[in-house]
Amino acid sequence: MIPSPSITAAASRSMTVGGQSFPGSRVFDVVDPSTGKVVASAPHCSRTQLDEVVAVAREAFPSWSRRPIEQRREFLLAMADTIEVHAEELAELISLEQGKPHALAAGEVGGVSYWLRQTALLDLPETVNQDDSTRLSVTRRAPIGVVAALTPWNYPLGQTSFKLGPALLAGNTVVFKPSVHAPLAALRLGELCGAVLPPGVLNVIAGEDELGPWMTAHPGFDMISFTGSTETGKRVAENAARSLSRVTLELGGNDAAIVLPDVDVAEVATQLFWAAFANSGQICLAVKRLYIHADIYDAMARELSSLAHTVQVGDPTADDTELGPVSHRQQYDRVVELLQDSEQQGHHFLSGGVPSGDADGYFLRPTLIDNPPDDARIVREEQFGPVLPLLRYTDVDDAVARANDSEYGLGASVWSRDAESAAQVAQRLEAGTVWVNEIMHLDPHVPFGGLKQSGVGVESGLAGLMEFTEARTLTMKRG
Repeated sequence: MIPSPSITAAASRSMTVGGQSFPGSRVFDVVDPSTGKVVASAPHCSRTQLDEVVAVAREAFPSWSRRPIEQRREFLLAMADTIEVHAEELAELISLEQGKPHALAAGEVGGVSYWLRQTALLDLPETVNQDDSTRLSVTRRAPIGVVAALTPWNYPLGQTSFKLGPALLAGNTVVFKPSVHAPLAALRLGELCGAVLPPGVLNVIAGEDELGPWMTAHPGFDMISFTGSTETGKRVAENAARSLSRVTLELGGNDAAIVLPDVDVAEVATQLFWAAFANSGQICLAVKRLYIHADIYDAMARELSSLAHTVQVGDPTADDTELGPVSHRQQYDRVVELLQDSEQQGHHFLSGGVPSGDADGYFLRPTLIDNPPDDARIVREEQFGPVLPLLRYTDVDDAVARANDSEYGLGASVWSRDAESAAQVAQRLEAGTVWVNEIMHLDPHVPFGGLKQSGVGVESGLAGLMEFTEARTLTMKRG
C-alpha cells in the first residue's frame, strides 16, 4: 500500500499560534494503535511557551470580542468550508492515530463542519428587565475571555464540535489542546484554520501529560472547557478554582439501556450491538450496561453473540473493517485488566474474552459477559472498550433501581414497541439525556450534559453557547 500524502506528512505537523507555525520545545511519539508502532512525532509545548500562547490569545481577545456576531458567524462558516475541502486528509489522520475505521473517521470530520454551520445559526439573547419611565435595565451576554479547550482521544476532531464553534461565536479566543494520544488531526485543523481566522483567535498546541495540568492551573485562562474522565475532571476543577476560572466538564459515564419484553429482538439487537461496540466501545454515550427482561434474555443474548462472532475487526484502513483497535496502550491494558478480573471471578463469556497477547496492535474482539453480579467491576466501572455485560431482570422497577445505582449519570436508553410506556420508564432514569428506541442521537440545537459525577454544565444548543458567556446588566435611570 502506498502511503497517502497526509500520512507521509504526519510527522511534520506543527502547532499554530497567532496564525503562524509554532515549533515545540521537543517532540513526542504518536503510535498507530493498529500496529503498536510509532508513525509520527508531535510538538510539545513547554511551560514557558504556554505563557507565550496565552499572551497571544489575550492580545487577540479585545478586537475579536468587539466584532459583530454576524462577522463571527462568517468565520465559523469559513472554518466549515475549509474542513470540508480537507476532509479526506483529516479522516486519514484520525484513522492513523486513533484507529477508527475510515468511514467512521470521515463521518467524524463531516460532523465537525456540520456542527460549525449549525452553531453559526445561534444567537445570543438579550433580556429587557425593565423599560418604563423610571429606568431601562437590559441584560446581555458577553464573552468570558480566553478559553482553554481540552479534548480526549476517542474523537480527536469530533469533540471540538462542542467547544470551538460556541466559544468563538460568543466572542472568546481559544487555546485548544488535543489528547497526547491523538494530536495529529487536531494540529492539522489548527494549521488550516489558522489561515482562515484572525491571528490569535484560535491557537492549537500539543504536549505530553504535564501540559493539561499546566493549562487548567494557568491564571491566564478565564474558562476551562474539558472533556475526559471523571477522575481527571475533578483535578481540572481543583486547578481552575485557584483563579476562579469558569469550567464546563463533560466526564465519564456508565450508561444503562433497559430492554422491555415486547421488543422485536432481532431488530433491536443490531441497534444495541452498535450502540455498545461502535468505535470499539470508546464512546462516552455507548451502552455500557444492558438490562434485558428475563422473557427475552436468552434470545437477545444469542442475537448479540452472533453479531459479535461475525463482525470484522482489523486494519482501520481496510474497506471491510467494522471495528478497529483500542486507541492506545494505556486504555488497552485497562480493558484487558477488567476482562482478566471477570475471568478470575468466573463470569461466563458469550464472545470475545481475554486476548492471547500475540497479535500486533491493540485489538480486542467484542466481548459479551453473561449476567455478572451487580457488584462486579465490569458492571460498576466504565470500561470504555469493546466489552458489554448483559444483565437479566424480571421487574422493571428493579431494572430502574439498578440502572440508577451508579455514580454516573450521562446517558441512558429504554427500548420497547410501546413508546409511551418506555417514556414513562425513561423519565425515572437519572441521566442528563435519556433516549427511547434510539441512542447517541445528538443535535447542535439540543443541550447535552451529565448528572452526578458525569459533568458540570452543558454543551450544544443555546444553553451550551451560554456557557461561554457571562451576564452583564446595564441599568439606566430616566428622568
